[in-house]
Amino acid sequence: MGNTQSAKQDSTPELGADRGSDQGSFTPGQATVFNTIEEIGTLTRAMRKVGRPVALVPTMGALHEGHLSLVKAAQRMPRAVVVVSIFVNPLQFAEGEDLDAYPRTLEADVEKLHAASVDAVFAPNAREMYPNGPRTTVQPGAIGAILEGAFRPTHFAGVLTVVNKLFQITHCDHAYFGEKDYQQLMVIQQMVNDLNMGVTVHGVPIVRQQDGLALSSRNQYLSEADRELALTLSAALTAGAFVAEGGAEKVLSTARQIIESVPEIELDYLELRGADLGEPPEMGDARLLVAARVGSTRLIDNVNLPLGIGFKNIEGEGEG
Repeated sequence: MGNTQSAKQDSTPELGADRGSDQGSFTPGQATVFNTIEEIGTLTRAMRKVGRPVALVPTMGALHEGHLSLVKAAQRMPRAVVVVSIFVNPLQFAEGEDLDAYPRTLEADVEKLHAASVDAVFAPNAREMYPNGPRTTVQPGAIGAILEGAFRPTHFAGVLTVVNKLFQITHCDHAYFGEKDYQQLMVIQQMVNDLNMGVTVHGVPIVRQQDGLALSSRNQYLSEADRELALTLSAALTAGAFVAEGGAEKVLSTARQIIESVPEIELDYLELRGADLGEPPEMGDARLLVAARVGSTRLIDNVNLPLGIGFKNIEGEGEG
């Protein structure tokens, strides 16, 4: 990473960042904060003009190691200017969801990004992002109506609208998203393909705690008892993946049995899909996805598995 940082210093013009900047002017690796579209656009246009790629990591804040893994992936892009956006997007929350309660920890988030040598932070408010309200939105189509979309019908339109705006605002050519929100990743990739956006979308593997719990900003809602219950979800996915050689029915029945053994968990869905979220293949890459409520907290998780093949057979290929 040292070489990347020195390369950043070589061709970066000094830019003023009048309003909303913690640093007063842009310095690479210092997590300079920009609050307006005009400011961040001035920076990223200048970077693109001198041939520097812009790598965007969109977040809603409350940052954890999962987010920082996206940052590290973005920083591996040669000569990239890494921009992290922090914006709790009201469009992706339906009435009755946790928009008001969603954790907002901007100061602590910026400290983490500074320690990670992020170049710029874009932290607008809702009025800056939607000065005229949500008049124009991007619809996800059929892929947005299944799984999460069946339980949160307006969610992906809100996600795609804000991601589209962030792509335009930051002039990014690369964007990084976690695979924990796997359906979100697929929906965004579809938008980029269908609307001919010049952005390369990168999926980054799920980061888990040592006991298997997938990192999520919503984990902080969990009581100690609920957190123990939440481990059931990753345990079920792991057990299902372990029997992937036995086919789809075996995967689903194994995972479902584990979840149903814990009556405190309220299951929204447990589904096996192809890697593109279509019908699962008889043999090949598949995704086992789950969403459930643990206490008052709704969690999602997923795992990749070699359906009809099994991990041990993949590992054994080429041996002998």
